[in-house]
Amino acid sequence: MQEEKKRPKILYSCYSKKSSEGEQFIESHNFGYIISGVSEMFIGGQKFVFKPGDFRFFRRNQLARYTKYPPADGGEYRSISISIDQATLHSISEEFNLTMDHPEPEINSILLKPNALFTNYIDSLQPYIDGVNELNSMLTNLKVKEAVMILLQTIPQIKNVLFDFTEPGKIDLEAYMNAHYKFNVDSNRFAYLTGRSLATFKRDFEKIYKMSPNKWLQQKRLNDAYYLIKEKGRKSTEVYLEVGFKDLSHFSFAFKKAFGLAPSKLA
Repeated sequence: MQEEKKRPKILYSCYSKKSSEGEQFIESHNFGYIISGVSEMFIGGQKFVFKPGDFRFFRRNQLARYTKYPPADGGEYRSISISIDQATLHSISEEFNLTMDHPEPEINSILLKPNALFTNYIDSLQPYIDGVNELNSMLTNLKVKEAVMILLQTIPQIKNVLFDFTEPGKIDLEAYMNAHYKFNVDSNRFAYLTGRSLATFKRDFEKIYKMSPNKWLQQKRLNDAYYLIKEKGRKSTEVYLEVGFKDLSHFSFAFKKAFGLAPSKLA
């Protein structure tokens, strides 16, 4: 999984010939638009399908799986994403005295209804997508701020999401891990997302599972892989990413060590 820290605030994606799939930690709120192709997102136990012309919003601090498909009749998958960073939001909050009135936990991932403001905003980015001009940092910050103001005007209640500066609170660790163990993230990330320090996360985890997080994660993922290969006839090259391993060689080594044979030999 790639870290968000080095991702640009305005990101243009383009894929051709085959689908792209992977994982993403949504570190910042994200406003996006699908230009061509189809994007499938799995977030919080829900599946979202976004098609050409769709505008979408993702709340920060979520783990997501995605698959991006180019158009069936050929061409490229194309999308644009605006990452709304906390520094920009703090600046807007101070400038316009905007604060959260109350939490809005139900607004996490939403398909936005198209409108002229959204369309004109995306059109204003087209010269930079086409490579005619270079989007410098000062202009980037202004375009991110513009996206925030458009969202506020279009969806007033989103204020309670954008200006919610609280960090994740302490949640049910067992429920969260059982729902998210296939994401290939480290203990530091899991600790943060469950509202704990790393030390508290490890202590709480071992109370529940009677083993370390790393050992439990590997065991859980390998058991899933065994089932998919043995019972479902899947190939190791198809399942290793799905169950949470980042590369095939590591998966094959761990599988053979756990079960005594290579995944390719499992009949």
